[in-house]
Amino acid sequence: MSTAKKFAGQTLIYGLSTMVSRLIAFILTPLYARTLPVAGNGIFTSLYGTASLANAVLAFGMESTFFRYLNKHSDRKQQVYNNSFGVIIAVSLIFLLSCLLFLNPIVEFLSADATQDSRDYKFYLKCFLFILVCDAFCVIPFAKIRADGRPMRFGAIKLANIILMLSFNLFFLFVIPYILRHHMASAEWFASWYRAKWVGYVFLSNAAASVFTILLLLPEISKLRLRFDMQMLKNMFVYSWPVLIANISFIINESIDKTMLKQLLPTEISDKEVGIYGMCAKIALFLSITVSAFRLGAEPFFFSHAKNKNAGEIYAKVMNYFVIVVTVICVGLVANVNIFAYIIMGANKPGNVYWTGIGVVPPLLFGYVSLGIYGNLSIWYKLSDQTKYGLYISVIGAFLTIVLNYIYIPKYSYIASAWISLIAYASMMIMSYIWGQKNYPIPYNLNKNLAYILISVVLVYLSFVVFKRNIFIGNGLFILFALGALYLERNELKAIFKR
Repeated sequence: MSTAKKFAGQTLIYGLSTMVSRLIAFILTPLYARTLPVAGNGIFTSLYGTASLANAVLAFGMESTFFRYLNKHSDRKQQVYNNSFGVIIAVSLIFLLSCLLFLNPIVEFLSADATQDSRDYKFYLKCFLFILVCDAFCVIPFAKIRADGRPMRFGAIKLANIILMLSFNLFFLFVIPYILRHHMASAEWFASWYRAKWVGYVFLSNAAASVFTILLLLPEISKLRLRFDMQMLKNMFVYSWPVLIANISFIINESIDKTMLKQLLPTEISDKEVGIYGMCAKIALFLSITVSAFRLGAEPFFFSHAKNKNAGEIYAKVMNYFVIVVTVICVGLVANVNIFAYIIMGANKPGNVYWTGIGVVPPLLFGYVSLGIYGNLSIWYKLSDQTKYGLYISVIGAFLTIVLNYIYIPKYSYIASAWISLIAYASMMIMSYIWGQKNYPIPYNLNKNLAYILISVVLVYLSFVVFKRNIFIGNGLFILFALGALYLERNELKAIFKR
């Protein structure tokens, strides 16, 4: 039970750091909208829109590979670190050199608008490439921190990165203009070089934060030795490339619906529909934070216990706790959906079209529940070195997302996208469970987990549809569900707290 407590504590720390990061990013979005010109916001959005895909390519699936090979070669941890870190360095440098080689054509494409200065775009792109490479260099050092069971260090560095980026943004976009307006000390010096509402300061702020992160990770980075085991490296490539393709497919699955909405809906309504969908989807991100935090703690935890005789029972127990937590959070979010919607979208009054899309919240929430369970289940193909199944599952999920959105968006708009997201993730979850039990059986308590999921579905339906989001009835159902879970799990909880 002490193991469960340790895992829960680490996940909580990862969750807090993830929550703070998302919160600050949420704060920065309206700041950029209010201070940067539309064209500046456009280039910022277009470049950072590709960041998740570029990060996946540069990481090359080596994060999961690192954890797996630490488990397989516990007596050669340094060699595993050298190989995985070395691959990312090589891939990142090849990517950087290739982009620099074709920098002018890329800049010409980005700066097609003749009113924009291509020299600015060149600066933006160079900063962006620098940020991507810095982030890639941090992947394995951060993975090492997680593998060593040091979530406090992980969270502190992530938090320092976010705070520094926020501080630089505030300084460039608000403090300097304030100094200039009030003719304060050093105003003349700032006036000699400062450019008002220049999006380059956003890129500079992010680049400075990335450099600072690398400096904080120097104790881990300095442990790299340029000595590689070519046979192990070959085996790691075989393991990692399906993970890479799976990660790319997952990113497509996450983001393609918004692109398809814009392309498949009539021009006169597409922007509005995408805006409504994107704003309402932010409510479901509260559960996404829980799933992300769990993944950060779970991957090193699962691999570190792979050689235990009772590893299967440990994985099954973690699944039980995860399902209980996410279903309770899901019911709680729906019970208070009006409050979250008010915070994010403003009051529900005539003219506020965002509230018309609030129906997407329940299917998106259960989509994240399915995705989280799939992340739990995916340990079987990672531990059995059958990462090809992860590739198959992710590609099928992406295929379902694309085909179903293509068929149903023209008729049902973003409502279709929300339900298709749930269908895709639920399908991935079911496929992983069926294939996993055939190839790497784990004694999950299927009946218990299904019971919690089905009860949460019923309660969400009652709260959202039958009682029309009544906050008092919804929270009554939420409290009953939470108390019921506590009562049913009381023996397990007593044992944990006793230890």
